[in-house]
Parts: sequence; C-alpha cells; structure tokens
Amino acid sequence: MDISQILNSYDPQNITIAALGGHSALDVCHGAKKHGFRTLVVAQKGREKTYEKYYRTRGNGPAQRGCIDDILLVDKFSDVLKPEIQEQLRAKNTIFIHNRYFWVYFDDFGAVEKDFKVPIYGTREMLKLEERDVEQNQYWILQEAGIRIPKMFDHPEDIDRLVLVKVNEETRGYERAFFFATSHEDYKKKSAELLEAGTIAQDSLEKAVIEEYVLGAPVNFNYFYSVMNDELELMGTDTRRQTNLDGILRIPANEQIQVMEKIGSPKIIETGHIACTTKESILEKAFAAGEKFVKMCQSDLIPGIGMVGPFALQGAVAAEDGREEIVIFDVSMRIPGSPGTRYTPLSGYLYGDSISYGERIAVEIRQAIEENRLAEVLT
Repeated sequence: MDISQILNSYDPQNITIAALGGHSALDVCHGAKKHGFRTLVVAQKGREKTYEKYYRTRGNGPAQRGCIDDILLVDKFSDVLKPEIQEQLRAKNTIFIHNRYFWVYFDDFGAVEKDFKVPIYGTREMLKLEERDVEQNQYWILQEAGIRIPKMFDHPEDIDRLVLVKVNEETRGYERAFFFATSHEDYKKKSAELLEAGTIAQDSLEKAVIEEYVLGAPVNFNYFYSVMNDELELMGTDTRRQTNLDGILRIPANEQIQVMEKIGSPKIIETGHIACTTKESILEKAFAAGEKFVKMCQSDLIPGIGMVGPFALQGAVAAEDGREEIVIFDVSMRIPGSPGTRYTPLSGYLYGDSISYGERIAVEIRQAIEENRLAEVLT
C-alpha cells in the first residue's frame, strides 16, 4: 500500500484522529481534541453508548464538553475493512490509532496489514508479533535485544518450579486462560480441568507458552519513542488489576485455599490498571531496556519502519543477590490500555505537567504535520 499516495489526497490542516471504540479510544480522542484535531470512533452496535452518548462532544467554545466528534457505527469491528467504510474514513482525512481492539476482532492480521487503506499511526506490520505463536514473536525480539525474560519451558515435563501457562481461551481467543503449575503432574491436572470445562481447547494448549513465574513486583513500563525527536520517553508506570485473581488475593490465606478448592485455577483476566511509581534507581535500567527494544525494532530483522510512538514492556522487578532486576514477560507494540499512566510523574519531569498517551500522540502528529514529515510516522 502506497501511504504517500493516500496522504497526497489529504488536507493536513483538517486531520481526523480515529480509533476503534474500546481499549484506549477515549484517551486517544481526549488528547487529539486538546490539540485541535477532530475525533472519530468506529463503534460496534450494542457497545456504542459510551461514545455516542456519554462522551459525545456537545456545546461550543469554552463550554464545550466531551471528546468524540463523530461516530461511525458498524455491525462488527471488522467491518472497518469494508471499502465503503474506508472511503468514509479517508474522506475525513483520517489517521487511525491502532489499539488492542484493532487486532483481536480480526481473524486475519494480513487483511489489516494489506487491505486497510487508511493511514495508521505506527507500524502495522509489527502488531502481530505480540502473539506468542508467530515466528520471531515478542520473546524472540526481547532475547535478541538482550532484555531479560523469564526461563521458558518447551515441554511440560521439564517444569521444576512455579510457572505460568499462557494459553488462549476457547470462546474468546484474544483472552488468555492463564493457569499456574508447579510440576508436570500439576500441569496435567489443571489443564485437564480446563479442557473438560471447555475453557481451553487441545490445540491451544499445545501452542501455550510455559514460563517461569517471576517473584517480584509487577510493573508495566510505558514508553513513547518519538520519531520526530529521535528520543525515547518513559511516559509512566502502572500495574494490572485482574479478575478473579485480585478478589482471591483480598481474602485471608486459609479462605483462599477453600475458595480455590471450589473454583479451581484463578482467572487472570485484565480488567483495569493502577498507576504506580518506581524508585529512581530503577529508571536507568528501564530506559536501557526500552532503548534496546527500540534499536532491535529498527533493525533489518523486524518488518516495517521500526517502533513509532507508544509501546510497553510489561514485567516485574525482582530482587536478586541484593539488587533489583527488571524481568519482562509481555510486550504491547502499540498504545497500552492504561489511561492512568498520566497520573505518574515521569512525563511531567520532562514536560512540566504529566500528559496522557493520547495527548503525546497528538503532539507528535501535529509536529509531523508542521515539519511536513507525516509519512515518517504512518503506515
């Protein structure tokens, strides 16, 4: 797809910033409105009220409220690939900000990469590398970059410590039915229970990732790589809220055991984030990891134009031999789903006031327009 040809038909002074209606759409649109862009959400029928009613733009001037200017309603998210929908988006000079929704609701990554003829902020070819069952995936990138990851087990028979088994759900393939195991026997027992309940399928289990469970403080390091300034920024840090794990952890240990006997393995489904901070002594290590990751993504081994804008290295800070080490076990190669990032102080140390991901993306796009470099950040 020739992105420059599409951009030649655009009015750079009348750009619309768009996202699929979920994940981080409000964050994106709020930041875009703040910097003078029109906003649009492609909403799925039955899930549109948040954008069409509660946060729709209304009023004028200083009294204006809301951040969603336009709604494009579709039967299902994948309808955004329909030629007539794409034509409407291009008519509004639309730049799409991809998020997790933009990929989990499509059966084929290739269709998004090749058939969605609307400019995307960032590298569309890299998003599939988040998946654990593709060649040269996120684990491969982390290892090649020299970033520490947990010990991986190729065979369940080799399990000799507490591990986390990452396997996709049967009914919701984009969600993971994670479960813990301490041995091969434990693995067989718990996986059999999930198979019998229909939570997972045998083929998904065979492709599951088995990794050492890192005993440390979970921290997501949320970055922004500015192509315009050739600079890595650490936007903020947060940690996850997960159901029903969080509920289990809030009751006494003896009660936990009784509950677990009734419900089996805890569910680790992400439901939100909590803004958290880290000690300054950890920041240099966090920046070093982010810089290694960006450099690796810019190499000829990775498809696309390299890392553009937001991404996250998600892991834990573990204590080893009297020092703290960052261990990364997950990567988001696009905007993380954590609007609370702005409530940590790191972006404020750089900009004076903490800013959201949506605002930082808008600032970068605005700078690219003013410097006539828009093609450098879009694919």
